[in-house]
Amino acid sequence: MIHDVVHGFYAEIRRDSLLGPVFNNAIQPDQWPGHLAKMCDFWSATLLRTSRYEGRPLPPHLAIPELGEEHFRRWLSLFQATVTRNCPPEVAELFMDRALRIAHSFRLAIAFSRGQNSLEIEPILRPTL
Repeated sequence: MIHDVVHGFYAEIRRDSLLGPVFNNAIQPDQWPGHLAKMCDFWSATLLRTSRYEGRPLPPHLAIPELGEEHFRRWLSLFQATVTRNCPPEVAELFMDRALRIAHSFRLAIAFSRGQNSLEIEPILRPTL
């Protein structure tokens, strides 16, 4: 199920008019298989508490200067559609709970790294997607 979510989600991302250019500039075509495998490992560790993922997901995102609120909202919206399509409701809920937390954490870190007031960053809530 994690494989289906990750591969389906990133297929959507790569075609998306807002997110596609960001991801396709950051990840070269020959790097996508490795990135997808790493994302499967990340979600395995995140949801199942496996030790498959080794890495630090935040630094690559900090290196994307154009990454902003609209990107996170679109990311979460596409992710929600993907997990709803591929997972039973309780699993989709678990995926979304983690995704919302991760997005909020990344948004806080990005604001802090840019010298912005991270106290003004409100969590993105599912009903607003």
